Amino acid sequence: MQDRISGSRVRIGVSSCLLGERVRYDGGHKRDGFLVDMLGRFVDYVPVCPEVEAGFGVPREAMRLVGDPRSPRLLTQKTKQDMTTRMRRWIDAKLRELADEDLCGFVFKSRSPSSGMERVPVYDDSGMVRGRGVGLFARAFMNRFPHLPVEDEGRLNDIEIREHFIVRIFACRRWKDLIAAKPGRAGVIEFHARHKYLLMAHHPRLLAECGRLIAGVKGMRREEFLGRYESLFMKALQAKPTVKKNVNVLQHMAGYFKEVLPNDERRELAEVIGQYGAGLVPLIVPVTLIRHFVRKYHVAYLADQYYLNPHPLELKLRNHA
Repeated sequence: MQDRISGSRVRIGVSSCLLGERVRYDGGHKRDGFLVDMLGRFVDYVPVCPEVEAGFGVPREAMRLVGDPRSPRLLTQKTKQDMTTRMRRWIDAKLRELADEDLCGFVFKSRSPSSGMERVPVYDDSGMVRGRGVGLFARAFMNRFPHLPVEDEGRLNDIEIREHFIVRIFACRRWKDLIAAKPGRAGVIEFHARHKYLLMAHHPRLLAECGRLIAGVKGMRREEFLGRYESLFMKALQAKPTVKKNVNVLQHMAGYFKEVLPNDERRELAEVIGQYGAGLVPLIVPVTLIRHFVRKYHVAYLADQYYLNPHPLELKLRNHA
């Protein structure tokens, strides 16, 4: 059974206050226990605080987004100083720096005027909420690195969103490791094969598109091929897996055992997959049974499938029904 999640340590950016750093406008922090105590065991963080790094200091006057939600200005709340140009100047330099950090994702501070990735209040000049927007740094980061997984700490309280994000950051790490090894077509074929069922659980149509791209690679420039595959691969994983898609994957995997499983074990596997589909047991139950059969009957193709091992088991991300 394949137990290697990825070769290199996963590096993700994170809003500094979520690690417990006292960088908030009032000198406080927003330490997130899951990020620090659990996920932090498996990733390396690159902390970023736009306000502090742009030189606004601690403590400082609170700021808010004002104006057009599609392109707001960053103003201090009481004195109405416009900090937009200063922030954008820092953002331009910071994004160039982060391009060299080998990031596999970013966790933003929710509702922050600089780092909120969605639903950030945007006010009009009278102080009334005009709409919802995106923090200046978060918007620029997502535009600059469109394939990288991003979330905010508030959304990560949802276990399904949490698992989706973590699946993606580990997959991103594996892709970056592959690129660093300067793969030929055979290397990408192997990578794709090992991610087949993971992609099927997220986006079956884009799984097929990836396959067609690989089949038609001859005559395509290497850089173009790798760029197109990366785009399809990361876009496929952006789609959320569903119970229905997971059941489809589990049934495909069960097909590999039809010639080797005794009748009682075949019935047991079908029953457990059905229980998962009905919401009676969590995904970890059929996955664990399949992992057991893979080891018992030496099914090499399934042993290499990252679907069965997409992230560290210690994170307990598939334990919810």
